Amino acid sequence: MVLKKFKPTTPGQRHLQLVEKDHLTKVKPLKTKLQGLTKTGGRNNYGRITAFQKGGGHKRRYRFIDLKRTQESKGTVVSLEYDPNRTANIARIFNTETKNHFYIIAPKNLKIGDTIESGPNVEIKIGNALPLYAIPAGTVIHNISTKIGGIAQYARSAGSFGQLIQKTEKYARVQLKSKEQRLIPLDCYATIGVVSNEDHKTVSLGKAGRSRWLNKRSSVRGVAMNPVDHPHGGGEGKTSGGRPSVTPWGKPTKGQPTSKSKNNLIIEPRKNRKKQFKK
Repeated sequence: MVLKKFKPTTPGQRHLQLVEKDHLTKVKPLKTKLQGLTKTGGRNNYGRITAFQKGGGHKRRYRFIDLKRTQESKGTVVSLEYDPNRTANIARIFNTETKNHFYIIAPKNLKIGDTIESGPNVEIKIGNALPLYAIPAGTVIHNISTKIGGIAQYARSAGSFGQLIQKTEKYARVQLKSKEQRLIPLDCYATIGVVSNEDHKTVSLGKAGRSRWLNKRSSVRGVAMNPVDHPHGGGEGKTSGGRPSVTPWGKPTKGQPTSKSKNNLIIEPRKNRKKQFKK
């Protein structure tokens, strides 16, 4: 990947830094794999905002991606394309058996003309999808499903990956990029390699308007509000809140777990276990 910088002829270009996309194929997306998207502005079916800092943005069409890849198949990479709905690039695959096209999340170093396969007996090679029991320990994987026959849920964004570190009779232990370890059934599928566009984290948008094009609105700090609007608000002069970080409704945030489910298949990192033990 190559980072693209600009001559600052305008203030918005002074710190602008984007990822070069010259290696991507400039073709129209597959019509059969497209669907129009309706913007919600972060609102639910009652019209209430449940996801904040969302609004505006350019029109998008959703690309249907094969996130399961549980069927035995063999195909050739026809093109590498940009997807406005995700940080990773996508690859268009031509299935040599069914003569159909489909999309997958493109792994790093996948090239046009490469052959990819899915199934329990395929080669351990970048882009191939296998069940976890057929993948050697130590292999770097992505697009990891958590339920047998289900869609992938882990390691789908740009530059993300997991590592298969251990296998037992029923489960495989996978360490995610956050160092958190999870136990996943051995029959679940995963794809070999690291997700493409790993330099996405170095992008600097340069101006607020470019964030608005991406459907992102600005966020106001709680300490800049009045007490009626936020628990951090008020005070004579600037303060740092004076209490642990909370949401506008007083619930703890920043580091506090928000999930209510008790998943026994999640193995927390060692440093977090030490903190719990001290408490």
